[in-house]
Amino acid sequence: MSPAADTPWRPEREIEIVAGTAPGGGLDRTARALAAALAESGRAGVPARVVNVPGDGARKAWTVVAARPGDPHLVSISSPNLATDRIVGLASFDHADFTPLAILYTEYIGFVVRAGSRFATGADLAAALARGGVTVALSTALGNPNHIALAQVIRAAGGDPRSPQIRVFDSALDAVADVVAGNADVGAVTAASAVRELAAGTLRPVAVSAPDRLAGLYAQTPTWREQSVDCVMGAWRGVTGPRGLAPAHVAGWERLLEAAVRTAAWQAELERHYWTPLYVAGAALADQLAREQREFAQTLAALGLAAPRT
Repeated sequence: MSPAADTPWRPEREIEIVAGTAPGGGLDRTARALAAALAESGRAGVPARVVNVPGDGARKAWTVVAARPGDPHLVSISSPNLATDRIVGLASFDHADFTPLAILYTEYIGFVVRAGSRFATGADLAAALARGGVTVALSTALGNPNHIALAQVIRAAGGDPRSPQIRVFDSALDAVADVVAGNADVGAVTAASAVRELAAGTLRPVAVSAPDRLAGLYAQTPTWREQSVDCVMGAWRGVTGPRGLAPAHVAGWERLLEAAVRTAAWQAELERHYWTPLYVAGAALADQLAREQREFAQTLAALGLAAPRT
């Protein structure tokens, strides 16, 4: 029986956090950071275990969540891809088919090239993208925020956003490896996904899609706007449960997540992974998801990527 809406809910058994990427991938990093923060806060009173379900651009993970309606002990790491996958026809579900609980942070996109690339700056890359003939490595799916950022760059430079040759991978780590191997000219990946290669000197960043410069290995990397290219695009990460959660379950999870994002463990992960804090829950979350759904539908239709309506 579901608890009453005014009864504080706490987990009664182990929490499972589903990550739609393999260990080390972007969604996995979020899941493990959240598990550590939940443990530090102590509010849950039970352990949290990360369950990796990689494949099909993280869509396999959502089939696991969908199979357990009403279970508050299972959540998954979510992203805007839940909306964009449906718009471009890759999935038959979106946020409305689950129970969104909170957005935790935003991460911006790094445009990275090989150390010896002919692209010295982001402006060089933008001009080449506008001319065509550039191969780009992306993660998870066409139409996601990484792809939209790429399209913004090309459009700002006067080119056709549909012109690049795009190689899509289940994980940003695989997209990064593709650039290192020389199969793609540039990777448009979440900033944290390329830090190992940047530190090793095999890749270098030429631009970030953030409104301001990032820190650490990206401190000397100008934003797109600094290079006269109008592109600001982030990809948030959040927590979503199965459909059918009771109001008390939602309220209980909001309390757990609010405590988790205040922990020292979570703050350290924000800094380490170049994540920008952004906590949104409740009515504000519903409003943001609805607004994004409309905006993504318009943007992807303009790019010719939206699936025909049926």
